[in-house]
Amino acid sequence: MPEFTTTTAHVALAVVLQVRGARLRVLLWQRARPPELGAWALPGGLLGADETLEVSIRRHLAEKVDVRGLSHLEQLETRSEPRRNRAVRELATAYLGLVPADVDPVLPGDTAWHPVARLPQAAFDHRSIVLAGRDRLRAKLSYSNLGFALAPPQFTLSELRALYAAALGHEVSATNLQRVLVRRGVIESTGTRREAGPVGGRPAAVYRFRSRRLEITDPFAVLRPPHGARAGPGAG
Repeated sequence: MPEFTTTTAHVALAVVLQVRGARLRVLLWQRARPPELGAWALPGGLLGADETLEVSIRRHLAEKVDVRGLSHLEQLETRSEPRRNRAVRELATAYLGLVPADVDPVLPGDTAWHPVARLPQAAFDHRSIVLAGRDRLRAKLSYSNLGFALAPPQFTLSELRALYAAALGHEVSATNLQRVLVRRGVIESTGTRREAGPVGGRPAAVYRFRSRRLEITDPFAVLRPPHGARAGPGAG
C-alpha cells in the first residue's frame, strides 16, 4: 500500500445536473490517464493557491461547459477520507450546479451527460458524490423554489411537472404541484397561453417562477409520490 506524502491536495468538484430527454443527467468526463484510467469523473481540479473554492470550481467548469448556462451553484460537501485517492492525500469539496432544461451547452469530446439512474464506472468516490448531489436537489425541490434552476424562463404546468418528475424520480400530479407552488407564491401566471398542439385541446396557461434566486418556501414540506405511483425514469 503506498505511503502518502505530508502534502495534502485540495480539489474542487462539481455535480452538474440537468433534465435532458425526461431523465436527470449528470455531466462527467472520461479520464485519459492513471489513476482511474477510462473511468468517468466529475469536472473539477486542484484548488489554486490564490483561489477561493467557488472561483476554482467555476474556472474548472469553464473548461467543460459555458458556465453562463449555470442557473444555480452551491457548495455540497467536503470529502476527507484518507484514501479516497490511492495516489495522494486529497480533500475534495463538491459543488452542486444546475442547468435549465432549455440550455444545451457545447461539450468537449471527452465529456457527456449520463443518466444519474444509470451511471457508468466512476472514478474515486465520484458515484457517491453524484448521488449526494441528486439527494440535495430532491430535498430542496420540496422545501424551496429551486425548480427555477431546472426550468426554462416560461413553462406550462405539464412541462414543469415533467421536470419535477424526472428530478424526483417519481410521478408528480400537475394539479397538486400547481396548488403547492401557487399557494406558496413560488410560481405565477404570465397571463399568456401556449397554443394547442396538432392534436388539439385547450391552450395551456404559461407560468414562470416569481424569483430565480434560491428561497426557502416551506421548511417542512416533502413532495411525495402519489399513492400507488411507480418510480419514474429518474429513480435510483
